Amino acid sequence: MKIGLDTFACNGGKSGIGMYLIQMLKRIKPSQEALFELFGWEYDRYAYNDVAPNFEFLPKCSIHGRTANSIWHIYKYPKFALQRKFDACFFPAAHRNLPYKSPCPTIGAVHDMAAYWGSRKTRVQLGAVLRMILPNSLRRLDRIIAVSEFVKQELIERVHVKESRIDVVPNGIDHDAFYPRQRNEESVVLIQPFSFRRPYVLCVSRIDHPIKNHVRLIKAFNIFKEKTKYPHRLVLAGGDSKNANVVKEAAASSEWRSDIFFTGHFPPKSLPELYAGADFVVNPSMYEGFGMGVVEAMACGVPVLCARAASLPEAGDHAALYFDPLDAEDMADRMITVSTDSAIYNECRTLGLERAQAFSWDKCAERTLQIIYETAGK
Repeated sequence: MKIGLDTFACNGGKSGIGMYLIQMLKRIKPSQEALFELFGWEYDRYAYNDVAPNFEFLPKCSIHGRTANSIWHIYKYPKFALQRKFDACFFPAAHRNLPYKSPCPTIGAVHDMAAYWGSRKTRVQLGAVLRMILPNSLRRLDRIIAVSEFVKQELIERVHVKESRIDVVPNGIDHDAFYPRQRNEESVVLIQPFSFRRPYVLCVSRIDHPIKNHVRLIKAFNIFKEKTKYPHRLVLAGGDSKNANVVKEAAASSEWRSDIFFTGHFPPKSLPELYAGADFVVNPSMYEGFGMGVVEAMACGVPVLCARAASLPEAGDHAALYFDPLDAEDMADRMITVSTDSAIYNECRTLGLERAQAFSWDKCAERTLQIIYETAGK
């Protein structure tokens, strides 16, 4: 049995979807029954060597760019899959790139439907070609893996995929990296090349306006500081994305601008230390397909406040404090509560650690591979 694995749109393993792919590859054991072949951009040839040294990588689509890659999937992929004699093909970023048809059974992982959220000005952009064909391409998949019940419902309601073809397989957590650290009395957390003065409030997300809702978070932080006079700083960890200038202008105009810190892209390997040093984590996002930052923070033993929106209540369940993402006052109220009520703080921490145990990359990979093999006809 030969399985094709599409690495396009996985950013060489550096994005959230890339980390998902890496966690899958780590858990695919070489076997005589199933041979996996990776294909993607030429510059990703060596991106997965450490986690998949025994898998062949086939560079494809020599013309770079989203449109060119969409056209390759539409016109070149079918012949390529036929030549390679794939028994099935897995698309880890099916919400970003898919062929229109395939000579072999197909399985796609859908992490969100953000390209269909909000107005044309605010939604994630796919490009004209892919946006036009993606709904039909999703409906043509033999099996779809949705990372949450929320994404499953989006696929049913927005794209009209049959419910029977969707399996919900939540993402996992690397518990060897994300776990509670011993808290000490040091006033500074050193994570090279950064130095974070404690106490700090943390938000881990790309700087993307309005979908990630940073502007209201800054407003809520202003209210929190004004009402409490606490010395907390606000740390915004994430690279610049769409309309990042709007968020930075909001921070620059804040009375508490000296306490607002942008890290830019933050090294993933250092994220557990950053979480562990925070007093609490806030996820104000208007849209998330899974809410990885919520469960990662909980696994580190840090209380989590998050928006009552999209998949976030599903990720946090009963272990988080929730607020209206459209109401900065409500957000600030939860920040004040967790900062002033030690009983609630400790309860959130305890329940969060319990909740985080529900997520495992081993379970995620096991179920994903089971679906792939079933679809391939094993």
